[in-house]
Amino acid sequence: MQRIPTLTAGQADSATQALLDAVQAKLGLTPNLYRTVGQSPMALAALLGLGETLSKGVLNARVREQIALVVAEQNGCDYCLAAHTAIGGLLKLEVHEMEENREGRSANAKTEAALQFARVLVQKRGTISDADMNQVRAAGHSDAEIGEIVAHVALNTFTNYFNNAVQTDIDFPKVSRNQANV
Repeated sequence: MQRIPTLTAGQADSATQALLDAVQAKLGLTPNLYRTVGQSPMALAALLGLGETLSKGVLNARVREQIALVVAEQNGCDYCLAAHTAIGGLLKLEVHEMEENREGRSANAKTEAALQFARVLVQKRGTISDADMNQVRAAGHSDAEIGEIVAHVALNTFTNYFNNAVQTDIDFPKVSRNQANV
């Protein structure tokens, strides 16, 4: 059972409602994540602000979703696995590709290096080795890309932890975690 209720119509203050309306306008729906984080207007503003800022970075939307998938798998976030699988589908990522991405794999070597780096960041809680850094650089990632990979891991870790703590009701088609990570 969800531990913090989602905001329903009329419950949000005007500033929070404006943020939720912007989510609705952008996505065509207002996922439970945002309506629940909205119980804290500052947390919602921070989440949306970081996401919007990072969307203007050097990593394209597909890679950002692939990072979200590997981070959600590592953190055991069923809500984010479902949401990012749905979004990945809209971005024309194939189901088998997203399953590979969740394990840090990709047919594209540069993308795989980004996913492996994101996976290691989660596993090592950011305390990576020189070898980990050298591997992502050797695949052709710039310092800007590396910085954004770290930022996307942080953004997705926030949503993973929030959803896991709150037990946010999943409002996307459910996806099962890989058995090796359960």
